[in-house]
Amino acid sequence: MGKLNVSLLRYLTPEDFRVLTAIEMGMKNHELVPSALAASIANLQHGGVHKLLRDLCKHRLLSYERGKKFDGYRLTNMGYDYLALKTLTKRGALNSFGNQIGVGKESNIYIVANSEQQELCLKLHRLGRTCFRNIKDKRDYHKHRKSMSWLYLSRISATKEFAYMKALHDRGFPVPKPVDYNRHCVVMELIVGKPLTNVLEVGDVEALYDELMNLIVRFADSGVIHGDFNEFNIMLGENEKPVIIDFPQMVSTMHPNAEMYFNRDVNCIKEFFKKRFGYESELFPIFSETERCDTLDAEVACSGFTKQMAKDMNIELGLEEEEGSDSKMEQKCPEFENDEHFEDKASEELATRLEFHDFNSTKHSDAESCSGDSCYSDEVGSIRSTATTIAPEEIKSRVRKQMQQKERRMQRKKCVAKGEASAVTRVRRENSDNIKESRDIWG
Repeated sequence: MGKLNVSLLRYLTPEDFRVLTAIEMGMKNHELVPSALAASIANLQHGGVHKLLRDLCKHRLLSYERGKKFDGYRLTNMGYDYLALKTLTKRGALNSFGNQIGVGKESNIYIVANSEQQELCLKLHRLGRTCFRNIKDKRDYHKHRKSMSWLYLSRISATKEFAYMKALHDRGFPVPKPVDYNRHCVVMELIVGKPLTNVLEVGDVEALYDELMNLIVRFADSGVIHGDFNEFNIMLGENEKPVIIDFPQMVSTMHPNAEMYFNRDVNCIKEFFKKRFGYESELFPIFSETERCDTLDAEVACSGFTKQMAKDMNIELGLEEEEGSDSKMEQKCPEFENDEHFEDKASEELATRLEFHDFNSTKHSDAESCSGDSCYSDEVGSIRSTATTIAPEEIKSRVRKQMQQKERRMQRKKCVAKGEASAVTRVRRENSDNIKESRDIWG
């Protein structure tokens, strides 16, 4: 991934960021964004998008790649960092950038400061590293998607962590105070201390053990399980008070494997205290003995918590009444007092849809007669002689709108950047070379 150098950030122009944003928007549905599409999205007044793309590639904010069928640009991690940092700077969350203080399997940690020169912590999520690529088995960010960008998954991870941190901090848990987030960056309070894995001695081992076990139980009572509660994610601050960090992997207590994650967190603390401090205790929490007293997992849409679970929980807590299908229909449509009214309304909506379909289908129909403002068709689907009541002015405006959209599409096709050989042209040249070589060999 490389180190993050922010010295170039002060020299980039608004046009550069406009092009970077255009590539980011194009990557929503393109693996490689063509230069013509980037120029169309950026829509700069005086053009020059190709030169900006070339300069951004030189500074490694973009990368130009040649695929099997298409060529285009891809946003790099550094370019994505610059977009997030620029947004956070505009909001006033960041004003200066410091040194790197930590590296994890899925994140980088830096010291930053705001406009008031208050030191903060900046976490950049870096999903997709070689040591953490098997994300389908460890996270559910992708859900039903077959393919996904690492940048997009990093953005989801940062969003989840900020939501968890804010909900936990509001409930009085010992977690860093969240400040702001954008894309894959999270700004939070800087904890003055060191990780528990670097601590060799503590004043009261038993008290620290009890406090950590109580935190695991508090998490479970609130409806969540940390999932990675170990010495690397526990900071010891002043007076040896623990502060918990790293939350993207949290799961709900209703997760199918919730008990396994809970027991794993407990065993991590037990094994660490046994190896590091030689302390063993027969007292440890059990998952079946936890009592839910909060719905934090429902508030942040925690992993393993579904909509049906939320509905059942609201019914159990008395926040929502269980209703039948008839009452639901009345709640959704209170103006429908009887079934006949409902059928009439549905018939009107069906007639409206058929009228619009009739207008589009009668363009190429021979069995058709028009008189005045109404048109009659012999057969549309299973309904015969359906009359349309669309005004001629409305028809003209719709046709004009379709023609304008078609003209815009044609203009985009004609917009081809100069100085780059397209993938189709490259394939044709390769085929031509192969034919020439075959002629020389076979005569």
